[in-house]
Amino acid sequence: MSDANAPWLVVGLGNPGPGYAANRHNVGFMVADLLAERMGGSFKRAQKAQAQVVEGRIGPVGPANRRVILARPMSYMNLSGGPVTALRDFYKVPVENIVAVHDELDIDYGTLRVKLGGGDNGHNGLKSMSKAMGPDYHRVRFGIGRPPGRMQVADFVLKDFSSTERKELGYFVDRAADAVECLVTEGLERAQSTYNS
Repeated sequence: MSDANAPWLVVGLGNPGPGYAANRHNVGFMVADLLAERMGGSFKRAQKAQAQVVEGRIGPVGPANRRVILARPMSYMNLSGGPVTALRDFYKVPVENIVAVHDELDIDYGTLRVKLGGGDNGHNGLKSMSKAMGPDYHRVRFGIGRPPGRMQVADFVLKDFSSTERKELGYFVDRAADAVECLVTEGLERAQSTYNS
């Protein structure tokens, strides 16, 4: 069991730069941005890692209140493991207190799944993180669905959400942020029973 006072590291996965900002692959950044807003902080360049971070607290006053480092790796998706490992070491975060928020092809759009450990399912950000520190971190998987027709996966994830999807995107991002907060303050079982639909 991890130290109750150990900080949490919540990593929104995505690609840096305005050209990627609204891509499906960047939904992790969108959730991290909303969490930063809720924490009343803004992202700053990390000293020891190629990432932007916000430090703050999540949860009600009392024993469930947790110190959290929110991060957006600035290394591009397929190199996310380096910055995440550097932040883990710098902030002394146990691996079970790391949460990756990422897009997930095998789940319908807007559906969430919270889990601990597992494979990378072809996701380059997870692949890089697992290679760097093993697979035993938490994931908040944000469903984006499968590409239509014969569209290549790489093209699909690097496209912006469709106009139809954007109508509900704010709601789903909000729910994913709620799931992260629930996971950090109340634990995996509660987060799964509440948000795994």
